[in-house]
Amino acid sequence: MSARGRGYRYVGPVELQAAVRPGSGGCRIGSAAEFGDWIAGRSAAELAEPFTFTVGADGALRLAPRRSEHVACAGGAMVLSAGEIGFVREADRWAVSEVSNQSTGYCPDISSWSEVARALDDVGLARPSCFTHEVVFRRCPGCQEHNIVREDDFVCVFCGSDLPEAWNVDPTA
Repeated sequence: MSARGRGYRYVGPVELQAAVRPGSGGCRIGSAAEFGDWIAGRSAAELAEPFTFTVGADGALRLAPRRSEHVACAGGAMVLSAGEIGFVREADRWAVSEVSNQSTGYCPDISSWSEVARALDDVGLARPSCFTHEVVFRRCPGCQEHNIVREDDFVCVFCGSDLPEAWNVDPTA
């Protein structure tokens, strides 16, 4: 656990991590001005759907096009959170319209919201009070497969074993 919060290692397909090249990460957004410059370069089509985001170990928000891999957005590094995020223009400022922790490469716990909130606050973006769509990830202790828990049904979809109540996706965490 870092001083800021739990760090998440990439746990997805190794070939996706191997494809990450130095300097190829998402756009680092550390201020309102940087966000303004970044969002001004987005097309109407891009703005119509959510973007890929990560919050790096430094607490900074990184943004990339929706179909980008989270591991690429993070430059292959550990993250404090990852998911998808959408923006909407409200009156004279930008706001977060939707945000989730949906990242099957990092599988962050819903408790990572505090890191997302801090990163959005640092940039000065209006935001919801929690993830607008929470994804619960668990690793099956039986077959070791990663699962998305739906409707509080903590049963592995691959082998039928019970899944733990507590986050356990990264066995080294």
